[in-house]
Amino acid sequence: MTKRALITGITGQDGSYLAELLLDKGYEVIGMVRRSSTVNFERLAHFQDRITFVSGDLLDEVSMINILSEHRPQEVYNLAAQSFVQTSFGQPVLTGEITGLGVTRLLNAVRIVDPDIRFYQASSSEMFGKVQEVPQTETTPLWPRSPYGVAKVYGHWITINYRESYDLHASSGILFNHESPRRGLEFVTRKISHTVAKIKLGKADELRLGNLDAQRDWGFAGDYVDAMWRMLQQDSPDDYVVSTGETHAVREFCELAFGHVDLDWEKYVKIDERFMRPAEVELLIGNPAKAQKVLEWEPKTPFPELVRMMVDADLALLDNGFRHTS
Repeated sequence: MTKRALITGITGQDGSYLAELLLDKGYEVIGMVRRSSTVNFERLAHFQDRITFVSGDLLDEVSMINILSEHRPQEVYNLAAQSFVQTSFGQPVLTGEITGLGVTRLLNAVRIVDPDIRFYQASSSEMFGKVQEVPQTETTPLWPRSPYGVAKVYGHWITINYRESYDLHASSGILFNHESPRRGLEFVTRKISHTVAKIKLGKADELRLGNLDAQRDWGFAGDYVDAMWRMLQQDSPDDYVVSTGETHAVREFCELAFGHVDLDWEKYVKIDERFMRPAEVELLIGNPAKAQKVLEWEPKTPFPELVRMMVDADLALLDNGFRHTS
């Protein structure tokens, strides 16, 4: 029997890589998109004809009940969110509605329509915020430092609550930062790779950034969606940190990106106070031991390779006017 999976947030970075992975495994993929939004299929362009798109909204539980009733997926991956940390300070209530309460609406729809559905919740390393221990594990106390992080904590705990209250196969992946050429331009890594390409091609002369000392555990999104799938193949649901176990500063990302095109980063990078967060998260580094042991998952893409991949993709995009989709 062909397996069927529903992905919310399918047009995002992770949604596009997960859809590709599941299609390669022979799944039928249902992608939920909001009718009210201007849907950008750019990341899915090279395989979107293989996906069934349905209209739904995390703000509207009835729409999700209808989708589950009509399409009967065996697996649901909830990747939809207001996912940009900076925006969450300006739109804290909307972020809570989508990123937090939206999870409850979808879990409730699963519980009502088919409690046997296996559910994946995209939790985030931003939940650790003001970190209480280094490295962070599945049991590290949470101290979020943004409305986005707070909303993700709610989504994380309501997933655990529904698992324990209704015996749902509901798992959370606590994913640390994961990047790719499909990353949105508002995220710092893509902002760096894209601007480096513009500077190299003579289309820009500086890169303005906030805190260069912020350290993150950066991996490749294409590797991380494999961990999501593996969670839903387990006999029992659980929560897993998905990370590389290495940490790198924003400054190091700049050094590698500019160095890849033979430029000195210090000549082009300017510190801009506008890009400082009201409450900064200084050091995030995950311990992926549980995912490695139980899921037999390993990150495959080294940090320098990830940076080069992103810069090369942006050079191709800007130089030829077409989007590279590694």
